[in-house]
Amino acid sequence: MLDRVRRIPLGARLAIGALAVAAASAGTIANDRNGDGADEATKAPTYRGPSGGGHSWMPSLARRRPVVWAVGDAADGGATGRAVAAMVASHRVDRLLYLGDVYETGTAAEFASNYRPLYGRFDAITAPTIGNHEWPNLATGYVPYWTAARGTPPPLRYAFTVSGWQLISLNSNLPTDTAQEAWLSAEIRRTPGYGTCRIAFMHHPRYSAGLHGDLTALQGIFDELRGHATIALAGHDHDMQRLHPIDGITPFVDGAGGRELYPVNRDDPRLAFFDDTSHGALRIELRPGRADLSFVDQTGRTLDRSTVTCRQA
Repeated sequence: MLDRVRRIPLGARLAIGALAVAAASAGTIANDRNGDGADEATKAPTYRGPSGGGHSWMPSLARRRPVVWAVGDAADGGATGRAVAAMVASHRVDRLLYLGDVYETGTAAEFASNYRPLYGRFDAITAPTIGNHEWPNLATGYVPYWTAARGTPPPLRYAFTVSGWQLISLNSNLPTDTAQEAWLSAEIRRTPGYGTCRIAFMHHPRYSAGLHGDLTALQGIFDELRGHATIALAGHDHDMQRLHPIDGITPFVDGAGGRELYPVNRDDPRLAFFDDTSHGALRIELRPGRADLSFVDQTGRTLDRSTVTCRQA
């Protein structure tokens, strides 16, 4: 599995070259007002509204209690994926995090037939991350789709803001990419006011009790996130998982967007919740200093609720 993740296809290399300038200019998105006060130690968490949100690839969101949905491994053209997408669409959606995989190989035709009918209505407010299925055809599927949807090429990694939280999209298909680690480190240093109020999202999970298991090659990324983030989201394993915090970060897996489900190791002591019999998505309501998260199945039934808190610097 690790060899497959590390291998960079020709199409992906071409796309990376074409996107180098875009990644450098658009990777850091929408600076926020720091909201500095005289007494940082005692004041309540600050709403950090965007100062330039309308001018970047993924606009930051000024709403004070937005609802963000995260879902992965959904776009295979099947009825189950359509049911999950319809469930999500029946609720308020302020931002959508698509955690990757447009089946089978992420071609332009599959984006048109499998992804757009499900989540195309949310293209203007969707923050995608690259799945392993679209990675081989990055230059002809993922990049053209999101370029057409948004007018500029999608960065391979980027950050934006939602109600006092910084959300960071990372490319887990290059888990040991030192340039990505350096970018993440610089982004964290550039925005110290968020403290631990960060959510990292990517396709492959660093920690999982599912079929694919842990991806230890992502440890460098998580070393950078340690002490600077409290939530990590991923797909890839076709199930729903909430693990106990690891190094201060609570890992969530939601690859149950529509594809066939994978079994979870029920004996894994890291599990706080899992469901490997239902398809669904993760609902996240954000406010400064707090995230309320719920796994919701395709019928709209809430399977699990949890709260993660953070502190701003």
